Amino acid sequence: MSKNVDVAIIGAGTAGLNAFSKVRQKTANVVLINDGHYGTTCARVGCMPSKVLIEVAKEFSRRQHFDDFGINGNLTIDGTQVMKHVRKMRDWFVGRVMQSVDKIGDKNIKGRARFIEPQILEVNGERIHAKKIIIATGSRPIMPPKWRELGVITTDEFFELETLPDSMAIVGLGAIGSELGQALARLGVRVVGVEMQSMVCGLSDPEVNKVAIDELSKDFEIWMESTAELSKVSDGIKVETTDGRSTTVEMVLASLGRSPNNDDLGLEVFGLENNFKDMINQNTMQLADFPVFVAGDVTSLKPILHEVADEGAIAGYNAVSESVEAFKRRVPLRIAFTDPQTVVVGASFAELEGQDIIIGERSFKVQGRTKVMARNHGLLRIYAERESGRLLGSEMMIPDGEYLGHFLAMAIENNLTVRDVMVTPFYHPTILEGLDNALNMIAAQLEGGNKAPALRRLNHK
Repeated sequence: MSKNVDVAIIGAGTAGLNAFSKVRQKTANVVLINDGHYGTTCARVGCMPSKVLIEVAKEFSRRQHFDDFGINGNLTIDGTQVMKHVRKMRDWFVGRVMQSVDKIGDKNIKGRARFIEPQILEVNGERIHAKKIIIATGSRPIMPPKWRELGVITTDEFFELETLPDSMAIVGLGAIGSELGQALARLGVRVVGVEMQSMVCGLSDPEVNKVAIDELSKDFEIWMESTAELSKVSDGIKVETTDGRSTTVEMVLASLGRSPNNDDLGLEVFGLENNFKDMINQNTMQLADFPVFVAGDVTSLKPILHEVADEGAIAGYNAVSESVEAFKRRVPLRIAFTDPQTVVVGASFAELEGQDIIIGERSFKVQGRTKVMARNHGLLRIYAERESGRLLGSEMMIPDGEYLGHFLAMAIENNLTVRDVMVTPFYHPTILEGLDNALNMIAAQLEGGNKAPALRRLNHK
């Protein structure tokens, strides 16, 4: 059996669903093929259930200030109820996604797709001839095979836990590892974090990174620049490092990043190996010159929800257009929902290495609004081009950094200078006043000692 379609989309995650939405605007002759779970990585095992756990931990951690605030009460944690609440909220978010999947109807095919020829897929023994094909097969957590035998889990299994463990080692302190490590520690779990690099949360600015490690270390033990060796023992899993540290924990969570689901797709018909990242045009999502587009985590380009949604939309749009169009990508924005929040927006510190920049910074240890909230900790660093004063990027770990990150993203997208942003009012007392302080530090270096007020000049005749 065989069928002919205008577009075949492989994968029903965020990218695939966004691609399907764009394709359906031009043609009904489309199929969506999916092998595995529905509901998107974000809703099932990523952004959303992790944020539920983080929110519970954040609320519970506020008890440390109750005595100062004059609030009386003895709070305890029911680990079983915590995880039940996480799954309940997770199921709600997944349910919302499934409403979109259900509307697809008979255009949705459950099965594994494999290329037979550049425009022919085989699914469940049936051949599908497509004018254009979109690959949006997502990713999976990286797990060393030997660790799986020891009972190590990933985020794919974490949210299925019936209750909180007594102790846990988290190997890998990127965004999700740092978020879960801090949240679990605040909920009473003994946590040890192991990171083989010198940076956490995707940071590259050494000053912000130092603050981040200091802040996370207040909640759980962190072993930086260490490689973990695991072994099964009678009372759990033993974690050892090459520098002589060791501990035994009930569970281990591998947070080592994600691997693209691009194996066994039959990519050899294009003369490609599994790694086709460098052959994907980030502005069109086209794979080389083939009638194929690639979107989402499988690209290994920008595995962040709003980015993969854009990739799906670009791929879907181009798959049904007469000619392929290129689209400018959004200003980079990454947020880790630690406390304080860790944000990288625009160009990172590492990406600006060797360029002539000015750095403005603001510590939040003595910042008015955060002092009022008993959340006075963190550091903001902003980078501007010396010659023009144009904002280039920022790294920070500050309370509610998500809002300042979005503000800066808009400023960078519009090529605003430090002076352009400084004419914006900064209300007192707000967290965004810290941005004003950092910008003033840059302005002082740009303009010397006679710095004009942060207002636009009026021209008088």
